[in-house]
Amino acid sequence: MATSPENFHDHRLDFRAPPPSPIATGRRSSVTNDDVLADFLEHSLRVPDLILPDRVFPRQRSVDAPPRIDFQALDSKETDSVARILESFSGTGCFQLVNHGIPCNLIRSVTAAAAGVFRIPPEKKAAVSRSQEKIYGFEEIHEEEEEEKTEINSEEFVWCRDENLKLEMEGIWPLAYSDFSEKMEILLSDIEKVASNILFVLKENSSKILNFGNDIIPEQEVMGTICHLYKHYKNASTDRWAGSLRYDVIRMLIRGFDCSHSLCLHICNESSEFHIYSKKGWISFCPDKDALLVTIGDQMQAWSGGQYKHVIGRPIFKGENHKDYKDCISMAFLYSPPTISSKSSNVIIKSEKTISLGHQAILAILLSLAYYFLVYIYKKF
Repeated sequence: MATSPENFHDHRLDFRAPPPSPIATGRRSSVTNDDVLADFLEHSLRVPDLILPDRVFPRQRSVDAPPRIDFQALDSKETDSVARILESFSGTGCFQLVNHGIPCNLIRSVTAAAAGVFRIPPEKKAAVSRSQEKIYGFEEIHEEEEEEKTEINSEEFVWCRDENLKLEMEGIWPLAYSDFSEKMEILLSDIEKVASNILFVLKENSSKILNFGNDIIPEQEVMGTICHLYKHYKNASTDRWAGSLRYDVIRMLIRGFDCSHSLCLHICNESSEFHIYSKKGWISFCPDKDALLVTIGDQMQAWSGGQYKHVIGRPIFKGENHKDYKDCISMAFLYSPPTISSKSSNVIIKSEKTISLGHQAILAILLSLAYYFLVYIYKKF
């Protein structure tokens, strides 16, 4: 049966094409949108202008030399030595000690013997290098300084009364170490007597300011007196001297204190300058000849409740006065008294034993029970 045209028209599919995409009527609208987008990106992606400090460390400034304290008149009632020491501690954290009684010949003898320590070949020094496990030995050269090894500001060797150090040093320096160690022992004994007398006088005359002891410094952290020996080079520039001190400060901040100490006594051997770094700033001055430089340690900061701040001090050798760099050797003695007591020629600080509140409560209960028990026995019999 044939299909009529009318029936075909009625059965057609209802198909509709999608609407056409909108077309901009002109370029003006497109340009306007681009300007808005560019302005938005410019403001959102703009890096702010940061004002950074010129340097992390403060600028070095020269100051007058700290006061000269006569050691022989330290405990005299007629002098104001204690007040001047405390005033210098509040200011620079350092004072100069003269007339200390340590023979100059002994210092020169130890300095000459110490020069031999730094002449030990590098491969042997590596066998007695410092580490986290041992505080003594040679300080490793900083990696950034390896390529310019001839211009290193200083070499460092840490000496202390340790049998392991003695055995290791006798293994690499068998002939001369015993002589060097004996001289160091004599000098160290004199240094300890001087430091202990300083602390005793401060304890007797400033007990309200310095709260000595009271378990502020844990007993296991007390390492005794150690000595840092430095060999300085005269050819280093001022910037490299500054870099050396900055490196020492950064190393201290990262590693903490290698050895807790109350005072540090510096033998500068006629250094050109003495630099001190603390949170208050970075200062330098010209020390007096043959004077001991005394700086504050972390124990003194704890005893004073933070009133006196721990500082770092370093002597600087430069100029034509030090033509022979082998003689440019300084020593820093970190003195840490082991106990607190009233007075002793060698030891002045001795930890006081305290009874905790819990033990006091238990003791009170036991005494009360004993009292009632005795009353009961008395009434009954």
